[in-house]
Amino acid sequence: MRFYDSVGPNPHVVRMVMAEKGLAIETVTLDILKGENRQAAHVARNPAGGTPALETDDGAVICEITAIAEYLEELHPEPPLIGRTAAERAEARMWMRRIDLYILEPMANGFRATEGRPLFAPRMTLVTPEAGAELKAIAAEKLLWLDGLMAGRTWVCGERFTLADILLFAFVQFGATVRQPIPTGASWLPGWRERVAARPSAGA
Repeated sequence: MRFYDSVGPNPHVVRMVMAEKGLAIETVTLDILKGENRQAAHVARNPAGGTPALETDDGAVICEITAIAEYLEELHPEPPLIGRTAAERAEARMWMRRIDLYILEPMANGFRATEGRPLFAPRMTLVTPEAGAELKAIAAEKLLWLDGLMAGRTWVCGERFTLADILLFAFVQFGATVRQPIPTGASWLPGWRERVAARPSAGA
């Protein structure tokens, strides 16, 4: 297999998954600031021009972070990052979906429309900077919503560390660097972030 990596929270998710599972996969790092991910060779792999991408041993290419993570989970089920049972997998996927839709999407699009505008404006249609600020506010609101539901839990899925934690952590870490910190008033998220940051995979 070959993993096409870059800076940013999306590849960070897959690197953490690989580290949690102890996988050593050949890696090619693309310089997205120089637009290497928009060049013909990579667009042939991923028509969306994004990173990461995983090329399998039979030459197929898998894009989108949850699809890559689920593929690796099926090949290497231990330790489980989604779940061993149908109920566990459904719980993890429920929180992954909520985190992705409610927090990650507005956070990322808010960044693209504001601080990231010089990089992204030549490549895609963006909402206005004012709408970007509103998207950031939505992400912060939903972080507080999630925070209120997590009281008493070690991880998003209780005592199970899952892909839901990895998704959230990669973007919370990213948010801290682009003026989207954990909102004031959050009580569970700061301690949870420290617990994830203490895992060896966090620095992957």
